[in-house]
Amino acid sequence: MTNIRLHITETVKLAYPVSIGQLGIMMMGLIDAIMVGSIGAAPLAAASLASGLFLLIFIIGNGIALAATPLIAIAVGEENTAVCNKIFRNSYWVNLITGFILAGLTIYCSDLLRYLNQPKEVVELAITYNKILAVSLIPTSIFMSYKQFVEGLSFTKPAMCFSIAAVLVNVVINWFFIYGNCGAPKMGLNGAALGTFSARCFMAYGMKLYVNASKNYKSYDKRIFKNDLDFTIIKKILSLGLPSGMQYFFEVGAFTFAIIMVGWIGTTDIAAHQVAINLASISFMAALGLSTAGSIRVGNALGRKSIKEIRYAGFTAILLSTTIMSASGLTFILFNHTLPAFFIKDPIVIAKAASILIIAAMFQLSDGIQAVGIGVLRGILDVKGPTIITFFSYWILALPLGYYLAFNMHLNLMGIWIGLLVGLTSSATLLTTRFNIKSKRVLS
Repeated sequence: MTNIRLHITETVKLAYPVSIGQLGIMMMGLIDAIMVGSIGAAPLAAASLASGLFLLIFIIGNGIALAATPLIAIAVGEENTAVCNKIFRNSYWVNLITGFILAGLTIYCSDLLRYLNQPKEVVELAITYNKILAVSLIPTSIFMSYKQFVEGLSFTKPAMCFSIAAVLVNVVINWFFIYGNCGAPKMGLNGAALGTFSARCFMAYGMKLYVNASKNYKSYDKRIFKNDLDFTIIKKILSLGLPSGMQYFFEVGAFTFAIIMVGWIGTTDIAAHQVAINLASISFMAALGLSTAGSIRVGNALGRKSIKEIRYAGFTAILLSTTIMSASGLTFILFNHTLPAFFIKDPIVIAKAASILIIAAMFQLSDGIQAVGIGVLRGILDVKGPTIITFFSYWILALPLGYYLAFNMHLNLMGIWIGLLVGLTSSATLLTTRFNIKSKRVLS
């Protein structure tokens, strides 16, 4: 019992700062939605459409950046400081180059929104908004490099602090440029994009200064221009990071395509969908924190070559996620009409959002388990199987079923969300089963 309590305590210590930090990052999108929602449904729908495409590309870079954390955690378990240094330096350059590539890809793909059969007034707003967001991928890649480095060393609070501070930066810039306050140009939705970009620059610069100055990392060589690029380590980062990116690509891609399908129904449905997704994303941050914590602790145990500790660490994270997400689902059911009103005052949008929050409540449990499942499997460097699982669950099950229910069975928005529920449940079941099997023989 003492061992289980220790695992719970250590997992929570690592998880809650990551969850709060991720919430801070996600809050930028929420703040954009709330502040832009006050100027109309079309800008809110445009933010939803643009954010879907942006996340679809961003998540690939995010997956690549995440590869550094378990690799560093394993090196920590092995007490190998030199390897930690090399992983940081090589991952920094991989992330930065990836950031430039993905920024260019996002700018290019933004114009493709015109061919998705979405409302014209929504598309034109979304294109410019997305191009401004694209540039923010470069400072984000720098922030993620330092974030994943310190999290691999089990320091999860620094990124949390900078993420929270960045929210304040975002609010201030938004207030000036969305509404044109204090003589600033009134940019509407584009002002929200400028706020997000400014906040991400602050995060990158602040995190870099902190890591270089803090005594916690004095024993590590953090020079990024040291001439010791190691293509063996780069290959390892990419072999772990690219499949991880594709896992999130398949999941986020499914939700993005769901937004497109919702757009075929109507503008108010897009707005309702965005409100419900934003609310579901808040609770999902807890699962992401537990996913990272599970990955770190499983990685440490792998470095120490202890199967017992690997399994304890992994299943503790899964159990905690199950508990938290169940409570979140109950909250959605009890306050399904109250919560959407924080985002928009349109009664039609609120009513539609309230109805799909019931479905969101049901898939909270599955969403949390699958997120942690991906994390603990990454901790034992298992990424290819989970990539296949996510593709199957979202693109073979969720989307075809959602389309059929929405347009053939005429369930509309509700049908799309039922499809997503089925996909998440499939992913959660398969990933948990895989960890149970793989963790028993990972050292063989």
